[in-house]
Amino acid sequence: MPGPRETILIRISGPDQTGITSAAMAILASAEASIQDVEQIVVRGRLTLELVVEVPSGKDVLKDLLLMGWERKLDVDFEVVDSAPQPTLPTLVVSVIGADLGPADLVSVTAAIAKANGNIERIQRLAKTPVWCYEFEVHGGDADGMRAELLDTASENPRFDVAVQRMGLSRRAQRLIVLDVDSTLIQNEMIDLLADQAGVGDACAEITARAMAGALDFEESLRSRVALLAGQPEEIIDLAFEHLELTYGADTFIRTLKRLGYKVAIVSGGFTSFTDRLKESLDIDHAYANTLERKRGVLTGELTGPIVDRAAKAALLQRIADEEGIALEQVVAVGDGANDLDMLAMAGLGVAFRAKQVVREAADTTLSTPHLDAVLFMLGVRREELVADQLASDD
Repeated sequence: MPGPRETILIRISGPDQTGITSAAMAILASAEASIQDVEQIVVRGRLTLELVVEVPSGKDVLKDLLLMGWERKLDVDFEVVDSAPQPTLPTLVVSVIGADLGPADLVSVTAAIAKANGNIERIQRLAKTPVWCYEFEVHGGDADGMRAELLDTASENPRFDVAVQRMGLSRRAQRLIVLDVDSTLIQNEMIDLLADQAGVGDACAEITARAMAGALDFEESLRSRVALLAGQPEEIIDLAFEHLELTYGADTFIRTLKRLGYKVAIVSGGFTSFTDRLKESLDIDHAYANTLERKRGVLTGELTGPIVDRAAKAALLQRIADEEGIALEQVVAVGDGANDLDMLAMAGLGVAFRAKQVVREAADTTLSTPHLDAVLFMLGVRREELVADQLASDD
């Protein structure tokens, strides 16, 4: 029968250097110690290594560890603790994203977590450019109450956004991103680009304003604006596409998702004349939108086929997920308008990106930054990984 064992918390800190962990492990191995927990981090060249170990009585590992610390100019501290409890997994991941995050901002977030009796087990910085992002792993407390507290905190503080997700395999295995296009993947509205080329921009804007005021539903508004294009040569589509501007970070976002093995889809209330080109140029897997009718090289002012409206977007998200064999909880949807509400609600994670207020209030999380690639930080991707990926692709 094994003899009595003592549980010790060991903390090693100091300037980072090669071989510290290996040397410590060798000492523990020679003492027949068993490791219950371990965590190591390096910040600005300063290492902190913490271990919870069980050491057989009569084995003196402390002297050898202190000697190693003296030789390497490291601080080595010990504390006898209770037997290591069974580790528990964090229940939530909280991502805080802002242009500049200071202590006052983090006070608001950590106070909201504490108010819901959550315990922060880990904090790590994922990015500081083009935005700052900190990720908190939180255990315990009232998960639903914590989510409400954090989202209320973010809504009251325009300096940052907060994303709250449940920890679990589904978060690490999210494999499908479904994006709106107008004012999400691109900075423009396709119908506005076409209307400007046709010289009917003001009339188009007036119809849009009536729709925003609730006087027209989406389909009525869309058909009315498309009717303004009747008789225009189809060449205006090429001219309009030349003025299309991708959202900041969109190309990095799509490229990184593809390299991570994600499937990417765009579902738009705009037009296939644009989304088909975006699908090809950005290597997108699925693209759905409305189709402008053309006859003998002229736009008729009509649409052909089913209308991609709010309900259709959600149905298409379900269809794409089924085709790819991906569960809905593994889908991330990103959009900005009321037309996106159903698909944001259907996805495992719905992100309101620079969205209208009604969408911000309904979505799982919001992003106010103009950088679409900031969504990657919600998936746990670090900025340094993006930079390394870019350098590798350039080579």
